Amino acid sequence: MWLSDFRIVLNDAIIEHGALRIEDGVIAEIRQNPVDGADIIGAGLLLMPGMIDMHGDMIEREIEPRPGVRMPMELGLRDLDRKLANSGITTAYAAVSFSPGSTYGHMRSYEFTSEMIRAVRAHAPSLLIDHRVHARFEVTFPAALSVVKELIAEGSVDLISLCDHTPGQGQYRDLTLQAANMAKSKGISVEQAMANLNQRIADRRETAGDLTATLRAITQYCALHGVPVASHDDDTVEKVEQMQALGANISEFPVTLEAARAAQARGMLNAMGAPNALRGSSYSGNLSAREAHAHGVLDLLAADYHPSAMLPAVLVLGKTDPDGLPGATRLTTSNPARALGLEDRGSIAEGLRADLIIADDSGVGHVRATLSKGAIVYSDGSLGAGHRIRHGDVIRMS
Repeated sequence: MWLSDFRIVLNDAIIEHGALRIEDGVIAEIRQNPVDGADIIGAGLLLMPGMIDMHGDMIEREIEPRPGVRMPMELGLRDLDRKLANSGITTAYAAVSFSPGSTYGHMRSYEFTSEMIRAVRAHAPSLLIDHRVHARFEVTFPAALSVVKELIAEGSVDLISLCDHTPGQGQYRDLTLQAANMAKSKGISVEQAMANLNQRIADRRETAGDLTATLRAITQYCALHGVPVASHDDDTVEKVEQMQALGANISEFPVTLEAARAAQARGMLNAMGAPNALRGSSYSGNLSAREAHAHGVLDLLAADYHPSAMLPAVLVLGKTDPDGLPGATRLTTSNPARALGLEDRGSIAEGLRADLIIADDSGVGHVRATLSKGAIVYSDGSLGAGHRIRHGDVIRMS
């Protein structure tokens, strides 16, 4: 199958009127000029690598769209799959948590999270895109260690992040703000909320030694099984140093510019949210992804909680990236592929998977079609007057 007359976004350049041939789900040939008789004619639209999302928090909301309203697991996964394909994401790491004491604790028990992880694995072959699992290991719940090790051993986990949501550090450095938010959400007084936070801080101090041993155990087990490790909400140089020493190669959502610089200096890749980059600020008042990008310390973009923000964020950052659109595109393609050990995707290059996005860059940007291993898994039906692309079909667009 030939795709012709596209602006093909390579890692370091754009072919203005290029053509690409797909064979057996793989990119077989790339040309600098259009070809005759192509199956799909882009007429100057963008052809980009399919995006790789290392951290998407959406699966819980699809399974339980309202508190206490549980949908069948299969339905939730199917709905999420379609939303991701519609957003141009072709490889997605579902971020699930083991933290029964959190706000969404009823969905983050050891039993239910394990069920979700195994459901992703079981249904993955029938879904449109490539689904993987990102297990968020809350260090203050060490009882999850045996469960996570079991899931890693059976090959059900593809990425581990080390999270510590103890108040007074990381994402929740501002205790006054957190107490106000907790009081509002739980219907208690600010004084009660502050007392709750201080108790959690005291509990964390008492178990610090045990938690360090747990961190060593989980990271050593990940290294044994080849599972990448990310740190989470790094806010100080000291925390970055600790996480890097434990084997983390990704710092996701660094809270301060100081931490992001320290991570990069130690060979870690900094991941931040696409919604943050698109909006220009963090909703929790932490480091702006645009600021990190301006200082050259942003390496990866993740969907976080809003997958449709991915393409618009790339287009926004492409306006200021030193390498233009190719540089911004790397944040969602070749850089996460490298960080996660995905050697068969992440770039438009011969021999790699034909995971591709057909997009235009008008307005906030629009994903017109998504291809996974060369098959059309999404089309908005707008390509070409009087023509439609249907799932599994290949037609000419003009």
